[in-house]
Amino acid sequence: MMDIIDLKELVRELGEPYSEELEIDLKSLRPGEVCKWYLASILFAARINETIAKNTYREFEKRRVLSPKDIVETGWDGLVEILDAGGCVRYDFKTADKLLEVFGNLQRLYGGDLNRLHEAAQSPEDLEAKLRLGKGIGEVTVSIFLREMRPYWEKARPKPTPLVRETMEQLGISSLEETAENTGLDIVRLETALFRFGKRIKKRKP
Repeated sequence: MMDIIDLKELVRELGEPYSEELEIDLKSLRPGEVCKWYLASILFAARINETIAKNTYREFEKRRVLSPKDIVETGWDGLVEILDAGGCVRYDFKTADKLLEVFGNLQRLYGGDLNRLHEAAQSPEDLEAKLRLGKGIGEVTVSIFLREMRPYWEKARPKPTPLVRETMEQLGISSLEETAENTGLDIVRLETALFRFGKRIKKRKP
């Protein structure tokens, strides 16, 4: 276990949800807002740093390419251009392929509305499976997305990402739910803080 960490202070410093930072209104549950967060989650799960992920999302926002329809209609060349402008150069081709497949499937299967996907899911496990709308959408993307949907979607009960699990182990935390309840902390902000703290620890390692 690491030195004792003040979890409340950690959450104050690092717990702002990414959707809030990007000014995405998940509480409204408007399909467009939920879709924006799904796009952002895909970027945050990519092998790029957090700043590039945010910059790339802002490029999509600036060009008003945020809905499944707009992403598909932008096409592969247009998506690569947006990704490059945001700094996501190394993985631009692969990410463009992924976005076209994922948002094309979302449009085709659920009319572009992730709330309909949630309604169609039979269980939290089925929800996680349904969210894997294309190649390259794995555990980390789904966990990041559902972490911030937890207060708004009944079936959103994600497992922490491997990085969060590793951080929990280092801090001697066995259960997010119990820790949030015992400390009076918001579980989304707690998990977000642990995610960011885990990244910080990894950065420090030689």
